[in-house]
Amino acid sequence: MTAPTVVLVHGAFADAASFAPVVTELLDAGLPVRAPAVPNRSLLGDAGYIASVVRQISGPVVLVGHSYGGAVITVAGTEPNVVGLVYLAGYALDEGESLGELQGRFPDSDLATALVYTPFPAGDGQEGTDVSVDVERFPAIFAHDVDPATARVLAVSQRPLAGAAFGEKATAAAWRTKPSWGIVAAADHTINPEVERFGYSRADMTVTELDSSHLMMLSHPREVAAVIREAVDRTAG
Repeated sequence: MTAPTVVLVHGAFADAASFAPVVTELLDAGLPVRAPAVPNRSLLGDAGYIASVVRQISGPVVLVGHSYGGAVITVAGTEPNVVGLVYLAGYALDEGESLGELQGRFPDSDLATALVYTPFPAGDGQEGTDVSVDVERFPAIFAHDVDPATARVLAVSQRPLAGAAFGEKATAAAWRTKPSWGIVAAADHTINPEVERFGYSRADMTVTELDSSHLMMLSHPREVAAVIREAVDRTAG
């Protein structure tokens, strides 16, 4: 039996370090793990980058996407060696759908009034817009059940998402052909939990609900790792 490699894909306003407790759980279970840094510049560009990471792995892969990372794995998950998908408080887009369109089906979360927009040089003389979360409001909105000392550090070390990513349409929906699991953060103030439930239901995923903030990987690492291990066990072969 070949155990798939678990590739952990972070989302906006965080980085791969947000998976640290889950990585420990998975490594202790003897699973191969990768947690690449996502550029967070464009949905299709980020999906292309993650797809390139997947192609360099010999053997099967289970892709795990948190938040915006869910949209990324929805597109990147069409790689032939991806055998399963796990969404953590994630966006399960359909083909031809954007983050803004999926999110727009439901009332805004608390995040909507806490976003900060700043310009950045996008190349060729063009200017892009970075989106981040107000530092003072970050702990309550993003990480209310995470250790306050950790949340304070996360607030000032955000990895912004380029605003253009919100309007890009997914070119594929890997959940249509790959077995998928989803965890709803029922106490999420970053994404309306109904966005998560809708996407997971539409994809006919195996769904777990946690009474968690958006950063379930830090507040509930054992439960998150357990779902990932289930996906690994069900797809190993």
